[in-house]
Amino acid sequence: MIEKIAHKLTRKPKLVALIAVLMLIPSLIGYAATRINYDILSYLPQDLPSSQGEQLLEEPFQMAATSMLIVEGMPAGYTNRLIQDIKDVPGVSSAVWLSNLVGIQIPVEMIPADLREMFFSGQATMMLIQYDHPGASDETMEAIQQVRNVCSERCFLAGFSVVIKDTRDVMDGELPIFVGLAVLLALAAMSVTLESTVLPFVYLASIGMAVIYNFGSNIFLGQISYITKAIAAVLQLGVTMDYSIFLYHRYEEEREHYDDKRDAMAQAIIAAFRSLSGSSMTTIAGFLALCFMRLTLGRDIGVVMAKGVVLGVATVILVLPSLVLIFDKQIGKHKHKTLIPSFDRVNGFILRYKVPLVVLTVLLFFPAVYAQRHADIYYKLDESLPRDLPSIVSNEKLKDDFDMATSHFVVLRDGLSAADMGEMEGKLEEVPGITSVVSFHKLLGVGVPDFFIPEDVRNMLRQEGWQLMMVNSSYAPATDAVSAQLDAMNEILHSYDPSAMITGEGAMYRDLIDTSAVDFQVTNYISIAAIFLIIAFVFRSVTVPLVLVATIELAIFINQGCCYFLGTEIPFIAPTIISCVQLGATVDYAILMTSRFQEELKKGLSREEAIRVAAASSDASIVTSALVLFCATLGVSFVSSIDLIGAICVMLARGALISALVSIFLMPAILCVCEPLFHKTSWRWKTPAPAPALPVSEAETLPAPAEELPPASVSEAASVEVVSIEAEPVSARAE
Repeated sequence: MIEKIAHKLTRKPKLVALIAVLMLIPSLIGYAATRINYDILSYLPQDLPSSQGEQLLEEPFQMAATSMLIVEGMPAGYTNRLIQDIKDVPGVSSAVWLSNLVGIQIPVEMIPADLREMFFSGQATMMLIQYDHPGASDETMEAIQQVRNVCSERCFLAGFSVVIKDTRDVMDGELPIFVGLAVLLALAAMSVTLESTVLPFVYLASIGMAVIYNFGSNIFLGQISYITKAIAAVLQLGVTMDYSIFLYHRYEEEREHYDDKRDAMAQAIIAAFRSLSGSSMTTIAGFLALCFMRLTLGRDIGVVMAKGVVLGVATVILVLPSLVLIFDKQIGKHKHKTLIPSFDRVNGFILRYKVPLVVLTVLLFFPAVYAQRHADIYYKLDESLPRDLPSIVSNEKLKDDFDMATSHFVVLRDGLSAADMGEMEGKLEEVPGITSVVSFHKLLGVGVPDFFIPEDVRNMLRQEGWQLMMVNSSYAPATDAVSAQLDAMNEILHSYDPSAMITGEGAMYRDLIDTSAVDFQVTNYISIAAIFLIIAFVFRSVTVPLVLVATIELAIFINQGCCYFLGTEIPFIAPTIISCVQLGATVDYAILMTSRFQEELKKGLSREEAIRVAAASSDASIVTSALVLFCATLGVSFVSSIDLIGAICVMLARGALISALVSIFLMPAILCVCEPLFHKTSWRWKTPAPAPALPVSEAETLPAPAEELPPASVSEAASVEVVSIEAEPVSARAE
């Protein structure tokens, strides 16, 4: 089947390229229609109390999107006009400040001091603004922008939804720069490591199509997170570039055996399909492991990236051959020598000191694991944003002037007696860090008749058998202090109403911390187990996957441990992403060298000779693959003003480099020393597979001896079928 497809693809390359270009049109439409979610807290499991409380805030209270507007040094007349202007903004359901909270008939002197202090601070007053739609919806984002438009420079709009709005604006402005810089740096890396000036542009055209196809097909998911949007394109570029390199190297190899370059490309397509369908499985497994996170952000990233790898392989098989055939003359015309240095002396040094290097590898685990486990992690997402953003400035002002670092929203049954409500409110006010409590009962408790309280305020605090309480705290979200505060509040609330739920930024961040801690362990174990099984199947061995996975895990520990030694905090999602992605994407480096090592052993070479050949043939491919991934992701960190995105990309770039260094400088020694163990615990480790009977026409076009072939791509190594079917005729001819 693949033979027929390969033959047809190579006969009409221009038609294939045209179809590929036309497919970009629906992909671009799908990309534009895919919604981007900027609210990471919305990915929390829906069975958590904080998530259930958030659902109640949306319906029936319509309080899921609430922001606080601070007006500083302006007369009361301006404030009253401003409230009306804000109420007229489409998407705003209500705007409340102290006068219409308790009714304009109530003298200010009758209002309790703690309630006055909540809404007044020196020359500043605070308003509560509610929106009709959820906090991260497009409608709320537009409403926030219009509220800002009607406010003066003495107004400061704070709240979680406002932070989401600024995050979206920053991302929309920086994303084109991300992609552009990643492309430029990837071009620079390929210009150094590839043998043609034109070839990098052909590769990028093919991968660019795969990226657009991937983003266009996200429409079937409905939405993706802004983190996925920021890193998916550059990560897909770095991870799938190696597949393109393999196809072209194989095409160049087959050109020597066919007069018609189309036949040579057809054979390259067949070999690429067999090899890449196997080698891509480790990368796909690494991404799919993220889908097992309870925080569904992992599923968002995992599905998009796994789909991107599949589409990358498909584009390499179906589209890239046509582009290479179309631009074949230009590629050949602009060839040059690569600037990758020879590693012969390095490999000689490694073999001389192989035992000490293996001991060093084992010893490195101790500081690496310690540092990885003690790296500082932050969970509060606005800590990753520039400190001069309007929302960050406003939140700081809310904290400093009104002592409101966090607002807890408590949803509880409306049937509690006035006595119970009074006791409960009193106990809540005594909890350390609580600055004020606002509830319908407390408004009535100051002697205000029910009919004096405006209807919109009553609707805000009481709906469909539920009542809402707003509890303000001086403690910042995602801290130990607010976590202890939430525990104390839950104990008090549940003693009066077992169905009470606390939601809001503080409670949801606490659940985010608890959920992500479990997710990291689960996804890490699943990715290791899946990739272990894939490698075990490829090499028919128990010990080979153990050694390869352990070696790349060392690179992962070193990568994450660097944050500890550098004294930098990393976002909570970074360790989970890095552990799965780095293992899945860079274990191919180890697979490449091990596969070639096994191939040379089957030819009868000694351990030292086999690893010398394997290292010499693999080093250039590892450098090329790692350098492209390094440059593509590092470029994002240079320009991203959002530390969450920058930190992930720095770790991805550093991880590619560390994995490459470990594979080049430690892996040869490890393989050489462990080879006797492999021989005893693997099936047919050194036994040559029987060479298949080839037709006469094929026998005349056997590939050249292995030592004359160009270095293989990283991806070539992961297919047993390629090794067993192709390597043996090479061996037979060499003998």
